[in-house]
Formats: sequence, structure tokens, C-alpha cells
Amino acid sequence: MFPLCNFESLRRQWQKVLPRLIGVVLLQCCAPPFAVTQTAPAERPVPILSGTAGFLTYVNGGQTLLDTQFNPVILVPLGEKWLVESRGEFEGQFQHQPSGSFGGPVDKHLDYLQADYIANPYVTVTAGRFLTPFGIFNERLYPEWIRALQPDPLILPISTASSDGAMLRGGFPVNAAVDVNYAAYVSMTSIGVNGVESERHVGGRAGIFLPGPRLEVGASWQKVLQDDRKNAFGFHMAWQPRAVPLSMHSEFARSNQGSGYWIEGAYRLSQLHVIEREMRRTELVVRQQQYFSGNISSDAAQSLGLPAATASETDFGVNYFLKDGLKVTGSYGRQLSSAGNFNQWTVGIVYRFLVPLGKGDAQ
Repeated sequence: MFPLCNFESLRRQWQKVLPRLIGVVLLQCCAPPFAVTQTAPAERPVPILSGTAGFLTYVNGGQTLLDTQFNPVILVPLGEKWLVESRGEFEGQFQHQPSGSFGGPVDKHLDYLQADYIANPYVTVTAGRFLTPFGIFNERLYPEWIRALQPDPLILPISTASSDGAMLRGGFPVNAAVDVNYAAYVSMTSIGVNGVESERHVGGRAGIFLPGPRLEVGASWQKVLQDDRKNAFGFHMAWQPRAVPLSMHSEFARSNQGSGYWIEGAYRLSQLHVIEREMRRTELVVRQQQYFSGNISSDAAQSLGLPAATASETDFGVNYFLKDGLKVTGSYGRQLSSAGNFNQWTVGIVYRFLVPLGKGDAQ
């Protein structure tokens, strides 16, 4: 047998070691998760090349127009606070020529080239050339992949030309049921380079978003600081109810160039239980709009892209998503105007692409 003194000595040693061992086990098992995630290496953001390409055929009043567009977008993050972003527009509009072939100009524009500084979660400072935040179509719905109908709303040219200057924008929650978003900007004189024209103006936009019903309403204002120094104002609405796959958008705008409104609804047929695979890929669209002539001549209105006279138009369309990033689209509309009534047919295909320009290696 072992001597009794050896067992007593071993017991006293375990009494000293056991509390320390239990403490180590509890520390490892009960340590909060962030104690581990704090040491995990962060991924480095990489530049992204994105954009859309589309081929569309328009038939307006019997005149055929072949429209091809390529709109590349580049995003370059610089650290955690800075982002440089830009979008170009290359558009060819080809019409039937007397020779029997199709021909026409190829326009090149720089839609925006801006540097964004994220000052805090509520404020972002932007400098450079940016999309003017007047209404919502110009900023949120313009790309061919995003828009539900390819023809532009009649009032789109009102106060939406790109700006060269600076902007403050952001948003903040008022409470759990209300969020506020805002943008304030100033645009300087055009730098005189073709494809990057702008005008001197100041303006702003404010909106209220209700997360419960997923409804946003807002207003825009702009003051031109050259020539006639006129004011423009507008209102917008966006609604995506939770119960149905419906997306509603609407705008109203008024300026010396004219006034008008459009309201549009796009419904995805995903709730129909007939040929479900095809229905999930199909979207039906309808838009009603009116334009009322302003205090400018018909020639000046047409040079801006507005109708030559007061007009009303109803459009119906369908989009079919072949796969993620590729859709075919078609629409029919009829415009009624004192300058003449005509039908408008559109059919085409649109492709969206996204390519990371690097690897998100750990920092």
C-alpha cells in the first residue's frame, strides 16, 4: 500500500489546482462571440465594374428607330470612408436611310463622376459630376435593367440634367416607424466639354419612408441661377406592399418648361399557380401620364426632349426575365396630342453585368 501521507498530499494539490482548471474551462466556453470576431481579419473592398447593355427597337408613328446602349458603371472604394463612382453612356440611334440601310449618330455622355465621403451614418458628402436628385426616376429607375418600361416618362427632362458641384445627402430614423432621407446640392457653371454640360442651380429633395407599409413620399425643389432664374418643384411616391408583388411609382413636376405627372404599376405574376415557373419570371406594367406645355416654344421643348405640345399617353408593357441579368421587354403606348396622335411600340433585350476587379484579400 501507498503511505497515507502521499494521498493526503495529492488531495491538497488537487484542491489548489481544480479551481484554476474550472475557471479556464468556463472562460473558454462562456466568452462572448465578439472576443473571437475582433481578431478575425477584415476583407479589403475591391473595385467593381457593372452596368447594362441593351438593344431596343422603337416604332413611333410608323418610324422605326434602332437604339443600342452601353452604360458602364465603375465603383472604386478607397478605404472605409471614400468611394469614387462613375457611369458613362454610349448610345447609338439608327434610322432607316434613303439608301435603304440604317444609320445615325452615336452619342457619348458622362452621366456622373463623383467622389463620396461617408462622414457618418447620417451624412455623405459628394463632389464632382452627379445625377441631380430631382424626383426619383433620374436617380433610381433610369437604367434599362431597372426601369419597368423602356420609353422615358414625358416629364423626365424637367430639372433632371446632371449637376457639376457638391452635394450633401443621407438619412436618419425619426422612430421605429418613420425614416427621413434628404439631399441638398449646388451646381456650378458648365466646364465647356461636350458630353458633360450642366447649368448653375441649387436645390434639394426630402422624403419620408414608412417601413411598415413600405411607402415613401417626398418633394423636390430647384432654383436656376442663370438666364430666367426660375423655380421648379415636384413630388414623388414609391410603394411596395408586402402582401402582393406590386411596385408603384409616381412623380409630379412643374417648372417654366412645363408640368405633368406619371404613375406606374409593375406586377410580378409570382402568385399565380398556373405554369408557375414562367409566371415567376413575368412582369406586367401599366403607366398613365400627362404633360402640359410651359412658357417655352415648341422648338425649345423638343430640344430638351419634351413633347412639342400638351400630351397624354397610356403605356402597357411586359418583361420576361430569362435569367438573373437578362430580360426581354416589350410595350405598347398611344400618345394623344394637339400636335398629332400616334402609336408607340417597343421591343428589345437588356443585359446586366457585374465584374469584381480584384480579390477581397484580408487586410
